[in-house]
Amino acid sequence: MSENEALGDTKLKDGETKLDLENHVKAEEAVKCPEDQRQLAGQEPQPTRLYKRRWMIVLLFSSYSLCNSFQWIQYGIINNIFMKFYNVDAFTIDWMSMIYMLTYIPFIFPVTWLLDKKGLRVIALVATALNCAGTWIKVASVRPDLFPVTFLGQFSCSCAQVFILGMPSRIASVWFGSEEVSTACSIGVFGNQLGIAIGFLVPPILVPNVDDMDELAHHISVMFYITAGVATLLFILVVFVFQERPKLPPTQAQATARSIPPEQYSYTASILRLLRNKPFILLIITYGLNVGCFYAVGTLLNRMIIEHYPGEEVNAGRIGLTIVIAGMVGSLICGIWLDRTKTYKQTTLAVYFMSLVGMIVYAATLNLGHLWVVFITAGALGFFMTGYLPLGFEFAVELTYPESEGTSSGLLNCSAQVFGIIFTICQGKIIDSFGTLAGNIFLCVFLLIGTIMTGLIRSDLRRQNANLLAKAAAEGQMSAQDYGATALIAQPQTPPPSSQA
Repeated sequence: MSENEALGDTKLKDGETKLDLENHVKAEEAVKCPEDQRQLAGQEPQPTRLYKRRWMIVLLFSSYSLCNSFQWIQYGIINNIFMKFYNVDAFTIDWMSMIYMLTYIPFIFPVTWLLDKKGLRVIALVATALNCAGTWIKVASVRPDLFPVTFLGQFSCSCAQVFILGMPSRIASVWFGSEEVSTACSIGVFGNQLGIAIGFLVPPILVPNVDDMDELAHHISVMFYITAGVATLLFILVVFVFQERPKLPPTQAQATARSIPPEQYSYTASILRLLRNKPFILLIITYGLNVGCFYAVGTLLNRMIIEHYPGEEVNAGRIGLTIVIAGMVGSLICGIWLDRTKTYKQTTLAVYFMSLVGMIVYAATLNLGHLWVVFITAGALGFFMTGYLPLGFEFAVELTYPESEGTSSGLLNCSAQVFGIIFTICQGKIIDSFGTLAGNIFLCVFLLIGTIMTGLIRSDLRRQNANLLAKAAAEGQMSAQDYGATALIAQPQTPPPSSQA
């Protein structure tokens, strides 16, 4: 790299340090010596680079996230079939989905601590190992008297999910440039959504509602073996392919984050700083309300469809597929839009409001007796409600920079799991007592509250400000150098004094 580029990188770091000193105690503790002292210590300014390998990393993450999220809904979407096979009630099968939510709450804090201490590769290895183990436990559980074994397998997969859900924004920040982080985050979330989509579509096809228990056991066994094979392959790929981080950071914001010495970072202090960040607290609540509603709708979809359209288990799965496919499109569009416009709050508020509108329309049309109408309204709901997921992650990173992306995402997901459990249980009871319309109106009320609260979030885009200030500082340094050289050339030459008196 040229001398000018090196000076530019040095100035970029200085610009970011000044912003961090204003915005955050953590950065204040991290950078304690001025640039001249760093040079005296012999430290060179760090360049940035984007590696092609970043796409392999995010796609591999997206794949094992897909395998894990598929299993979240594989019981719930054929709720009535598993009730018959294991001879348990509907609420027990609902817990096969809710265990994913419940497990996340106590384990997210030790997992985010482990992420900060050990990094992405260790987290990826543990996630795929737990997921692989869970799938093989399920293979051994295909007998009507072995429901506790299948629950154990689902519990193992739910533990793996704790190591997965909060990673998209961390991978995007560690591997991707400032103009593509939102798109990369969307791809990471995309895998989770695609897994849920396949979880809605495939189980009703692989496990038809037959009365012969031996035939039913065979169909369930086939589904479990396929899942186990995929999970094993992904675990092997992670062992040999997944890399901790690139040699050089992709952005100046990431370079500044790397410059913080590990001994000066306190996980507890980081959590406390996040909990004092008022805009982020509002986002935690609103994210939980929105995603909690999505979890409730996904978990109870089979029950809602079967109540109005008996015998339509396969179409219930297809409706769930429609919700998630539409949400995947929404996620990618929102991610690309954010990278182009950086309008985090405006986009988040608009998508949140449209989620509310979609939920109202879905609730009002579910009982009309026309499945094609349900497909359309469910797709519209999914486009906005599922499309909101990467928006929440990226908005959180902006509001909390330079804190760990895994920690901020973990808190968002923890909120989502808490609200998901509450909403699923409450909506299920309301549906049993008053019908699906009352249950869906219950969710609409909380989406309205979330929309209002989203409008109150102050848009403090710290990461964008860091990159912009760093860029401006670099340009200012280059301009000053050019101006100085020009002025020197343009300076009039003074003739030497005459030697005569």
